[in-house]
Amino acid sequence: MTAPWLVGDIGGTNARFALVDGPDGAPRDVRALPTREHADLADAALAYLSRYAPGVRPSAACLAVAGPVTGGTFHLTNAGWPVGTPGDVRDRLGVPHLEIVNDFAGLAMSLPRLAADDLVPVGDRYPAADGPVAVVGPGTGLGVGGLVPVPGGGWVPLPGEGGQVDAPAGTDLEGEVVRLLRAERGAATAEYLLSGDGLARIHRYLAIIDGVPPEPVTPAAIVERAQRPGSRDPRCARTLAMFCELLGSLAGNVALTIGATGGVYLGGGILPRIAGVLKDSAFRARFEGKPPVEGYLRAIPTALIVHPGPALVGAAMRLAQTAPEPARPLESA
Repeated sequence: MTAPWLVGDIGGTNARFALVDGPDGAPRDVRALPTREHADLADAALAYLSRYAPGVRPSAACLAVAGPVTGGTFHLTNAGWPVGTPGDVRDRLGVPHLEIVNDFAGLAMSLPRLAADDLVPVGDRYPAADGPVAVVGPGTGLGVGGLVPVPGGGWVPLPGEGGQVDAPAGTDLEGEVVRLLRAERGAATAEYLLSGDGLARIHRYLAIIDGVPPEPVTPAAIVERAQRPGSRDPRCARTLAMFCELLGSLAGNVALTIGATGGVYLGGGILPRIAGVLKDSAFRARFEGKPPVEGYLRAIPTALIVHPGPALVGAAMRLAQTAPEPARPLESA
């Protein structure tokens, strides 16, 4: 019998955990716990082990968190948890080897393992992951990450906080939306528009620009109304169109910054729900439309990730590279 690894993908809404049986194993016993029902990361991980893996003592763990991991600390940007340290989590879990990584660094690590069935191309080609790749994903927040191949084999993730860059307005209407955002929030970061809350903000700002009272509406309702067969809501449809166009500009910026010749992958919880809208939108036009480098960007493929738990796969890949004793045998009682 072997001791499995513990992997996690912890966002502002859900904390997902799974067990992995060594370097070649796939995540199993995947469960999602509401993030805000737990005091901190260790508390959420202990709750998972207690409820869904009683008696299991993982030999190693890699937990991907939605926020910066720097200077020996980590912080979930949208969870309300206190700043933590890997050492404290390791001690409370009793795990010999533990790593905490940015969630989009974890997601990036999964990209070479994703199969064609895990992807929906946005454009005419699948990414090949044969060079540097990038991933951009709107959800509760906005994540950005990258992955660079290492000579001789292996990959190095590039974590960052790219969701906090300035919103990439490319039209006069988007400029007016950004002006309203800056007046309301004091800043106009991409995450304020390219996230669940961002959908609601775009919808509200478009109503203000149209000179009508804003209607309180949830992101889920915007998505549903924009795609309702036979009775599509025009403002909700405009909201999703602008969302996809802003995302295209941002993804193009990321591709240029990282030199993501192997492709740009699109993740997060929102895009799989609007896959048809995304494919039919001006996403690619905005992705490529950056003179004088249109040809460079035209050669970079983009695809939507539809795998249900890519960051868990990436966390397992990270452990396959770093865990000193993967799946260490347990002594018999």
